[in-house]
Amino acid sequence: MASGAPYLKALYYPINDRPKGIKRQQLVKLIREAANLIMNGFSMPVNPIDNLAPDGQLFVELCEKDKALCELITGRAPGTSFDCYHFWVEELIHERGPWREVVGSDGKRKSHCPFNRTLMRELRDKYGIIHYEKSVSQ
Repeated sequence: MASGAPYLKALYYPINDRPKGIKRQQLVKLIREAANLIMNGFSMPVNPIDNLAPDGQLFVELCEKDKALCELITGRAPGTSFDCYHFWVEELIHERGPWREVVGSDGKRKSHCPFNRTLMRELRDKYGIIHYEKSVSQ
């Protein structure tokens, strides 16, 4: 991640294409974009948020808007499941592992680690992130 380096400009492989593997054409496009930035320059300092990939930007905004979630995953509060703070951001964003919604025997929807699912889905739309299971099947 380049967000902490204001003298770097990060480029990212398209997030919705990553699950399908790295494609030469897209990689060449990124290399050309990097060459263009090198030749023409870019303004510095680079805003740290702008240097995050879309999933990183989503995570920052989610934490800003859902304080309970941010506390859950960073606070290490007693009684909090280890799974709720030992994870990759992609697991949360794509609702996998402890973030997956399941229907219990009582018919109620729940997940091992609770969060504002509606907000997450709104932010995925905002950042153009297709849910992992949908992006793999397309």
